[in-house]
Amino acid sequence: MKSRKDTAGSNENKAGISRGRKRRRNRVLAMLVCLTVMVAVMYGTVSLCAWIAGKMRQEEPAVSGNVNDGSGEDGENGSGVSKVGIDENGNVVDADGNIVGVLSDSLVYSQEELEAQVSGAREQAAAAVLEGIRTQLNDGDSIIETLRPLYPEDLIVYSGGQYHFVPINRSLKQHQFDETCLNVLESGEFQYIQDGQVISHKGIDVSRHQGEIDWQLVAQDGVEFAFIRVGNRGYGTGKLVEDDKFEDNITGAIAAGIKVGVYFYSQAIDETELREEADLVLEKIAPYQIDCPVVFDVEKVAGDEGRMNNLSVEERTNLTRLFCEIIQDAGYRPMIYYNTEMGALMLGLESLEEYDKWFAAYSDKFYYPYEYKIWQYSQKGTVQGIKGEVDLNISFAPLWEE
Repeated sequence: MKSRKDTAGSNENKAGISRGRKRRRNRVLAMLVCLTVMVAVMYGTVSLCAWIAGKMRQEEPAVSGNVNDGSGEDGENGSGVSKVGIDENGNVVDADGNIVGVLSDSLVYSQEELEAQVSGAREQAAAAVLEGIRTQLNDGDSIIETLRPLYPEDLIVYSGGQYHFVPINRSLKQHQFDETCLNVLESGEFQYIQDGQVISHKGIDVSRHQGEIDWQLVAQDGVEFAFIRVGNRGYGTGKLVEDDKFEDNITGAIAAGIKVGVYFYSQAIDETELREEADLVLEKIAPYQIDCPVVFDVEKVAGDEGRMNNLSVEERTNLTRLFCEIIQDAGYRPMIYYNTEMGALMLGLESLEEYDKWFAAYSDKFYYPYEYKIWQYSQKGTVQGIKGEVDLNISFAPLWEE
């Protein structure tokens, strides 16, 4: 979810630019390392094959058979069997080097020819690797998108200037989504199709940053559900802030026939602050019909020092679970919002398995393996009735019927 910082200034922008340059340098370095490793692997593979072929040629056993060399009825050894071998040109020769036959369809290389074959194969392999990476990058793929298919048992996440390879936990519930069922419209809107029917539902999430919203036009644009921000805690100040557009947004959405849920952007660092956030949410939503979940938005502040960033995985997980328990005890359905970095590195999902998930990833790939009910796939969407950009979501089932 975008634009949730409670303050912004030129110093943050300058710091962000500096960090951006550093990240780009790190990505270039990572790409060079990746290229070097991949070329080395290909070189080693080709060289190993050449070595094996050479050993096979050197250790080719003598061929024995009923080949008569004309020295007598029983041959030179009187056994009726002559010992023969194969020379460097593929000819069958006797013990004295006389040609007695030719192997059909034999391929024979001199040492120089074999070295030339290996060299050519090595160059072709290196060229193929480089061209494949060049194609992916030219197509807009990032380094991490290029790496991910090579490690199907790991989640690869770029965080803190490093690439993290996190083993996928197969004991957690996995989603069953199929990329061939994803339909991307010319407008950039996503749909999920099964048996020729669109089964997904169009949604948005909004806050004060969207300004005045014409909810009737939003509904006419096909939006079925909306998550309204109740408030947030300042990532630097720790101040609890109510969203000054909450009432306008939730009443407008309900009046337009749009199903609503709510979310709170947390920066709580202890149980006292977490309960304060949950109590505010419950107080604000009490007058309204809430058909969709009540969401705990747990995010790492990007490009700055957020007060929640320094929590341990256990601390952050416990606070997330506590919020969900409070909301559930109050009779609402809790849900957790997070992205790949948070899910892979900063939350203990094993302890949160029972709660529904709302996952954010801005691509057209189902890379993240674990189960989720809502997918936020864009921060730059457009919808009638909203000026400027808005987050776009799809749910894979009607959230209001659960």
